[in-house]
Amino acid sequence: MNNLSEATQDNVAFMIDTIKNKLRMASGAAMQANNFSLERYEDLKDIYDIVASKDKFSISEVEAIVSELGQLREK
Repeated sequence: MNNLSEATQDNVAFMIDTIKNKLRMASGAAMQANNFSLERYEDLKDIYDIVASKDKFSISEVEAIVSELGQLREK
């Protein structure tokens, strides 16, 4: 288990991979860890914590999470 208290690019990559796997995202290839700034690390960690705590997600939950991730992505 990674120490996610530190804002590192490796931790961002770990969290993005975990989120993509848990949500079974078909478009996961479009979401790369290097698209996320360390300045938004805490926001990403909040999303990761929510995703990691649940086993199943409704379609609307997945859409909301993907929308939030889209807002965190660097343009």
